[in-house]
Amino acid sequence: MENRREFLRKTAYVGCLPLIGPIISAMGADAPYGKGVRILLRSSWQTVNIGDIGHTFGIMELFKKYLPEAEITLWPFKVNNGVDVLLKSKYPKLKIIEGNIVESKPDTPELHHAFNQCHIMVHGSGPWVLAFKDLEAWEATTHKPYGVYGVTLYEVDERLKKIIDQASFFYCRDTDSLKFLKSLKLKCPVQEFAPDATFAISLSNDEKAESYLHAKGLKKGEFICTIPRLRFTPYFQIHNTIPSELDKTNYETSMAYKEQDAAKLREVIIRWVHETGLKVLVCPEMTYQVSFSKEVLVDPLPEDVKKNVVWRDSYWNPDEAASVYRQARALVSFEMHSPIIAFHEGTPAIHLRQPTDSRKAQMWRDIGLGEWLFEIDATTGTQIADALMKIQKNYSWAEAKMNAARKFIVSKQEMSMKTIKIFR
Repeated sequence: MENRREFLRKTAYVGCLPLIGPIISAMGADAPYGKGVRILLRSSWQTVNIGDIGHTFGIMELFKKYLPEAEITLWPFKVNNGVDVLLKSKYPKLKIIEGNIVESKPDTPELHHAFNQCHIMVHGSGPWVLAFKDLEAWEATTHKPYGVYGVTLYEVDERLKKIIDQASFFYCRDTDSLKFLKSLKLKCPVQEFAPDATFAISLSNDEKAESYLHAKGLKKGEFICTIPRLRFTPYFQIHNTIPSELDKTNYETSMAYKEQDAAKLREVIIRWVHETGLKVLVCPEMTYQVSFSKEVLVDPLPEDVKKNVVWRDSYWNPDEAASVYRQARALVSFEMHSPIIAFHEGTPAIHLRQPTDSRKAQMWRDIGLGEWLFEIDATTGTQIADALMKIQKNYSWAEAKMNAARKFIVSKQEMSMKTIKIFR
């Protein structure tokens, strides 16, 4: 039989996800995709952000649930800071390899072996097609299927168009990106929406979280979590590199809006403490936010509020963060992935979007939580606080909203994983 990608193209598959079941049956996908199928996963972009760590744990859970027979080889960008240990502990059978593409070919024996032995390459969730050169090398070297799972898309040049054109599937994590993708009119047979893989994360460290919460006097359901953010992430500071001219310009923008953005979140904190008498945990999603959060959220607070505020003075990995978020009443965050992790743990989350951020915030609308998404320049602190207090006073309503969103997410995850199962 002709290869599966061409089959789907010729049956006008694009946009026809309801046909997956009949197509799988007609193609006999269950037989070739039995034990021993090998997936090369390109993911784990960095470890200074619990969201980028979470991407890999999320898609590993999806593979575990929907493709339990698959053998996964992770080809990461970064798994330092204890993330490799966490991955091996959670997924003992996972292979983690090192290597780069040099002159269009793998430069280590283990990566070369993975190119030879794996049946399909999957690019994990992220802010863009970060590893497009690696997909290009995979296609040129192996001529085997590949696809992209759960990314935001923008700025597609001719080189990336070719990569997408030859892909077996391309899943956008937000419908704004999907609309843009489909406007390019490329040949990739599966161009659809699938939630960011972090929505599937199942990771916890209850012992560490309980110890921390007890030490800080934080009780289940009696505190909220808040996370600030600069408009542009200062990677030159995080990695201690010389800033480029673009870095300098972006940093100037961040400084110009730093107080304006933080003031709105401080207003939320003040209102929460005054109206509920409960506590607030100010915590980070990224490493730089440890000190930043103290500067812009904690230190300027009135003394009567400050006594109810706990500042997280160290960075954490997503296992501990998830266990803490589970105990919180709600979360309010300028970052995107802590709300996703909190949502998975059953905690309502409000996302504050800055105009310099990408299309990814659309995810909150896509899953039915648009009421908890605020465009920060068009929003007052009062409006955000009103939304938080509505959650506080109508918690069963908030839980019902999350349950409906969860059902929708699971349906999309299942359908997308069935698509991946077609290709071999």
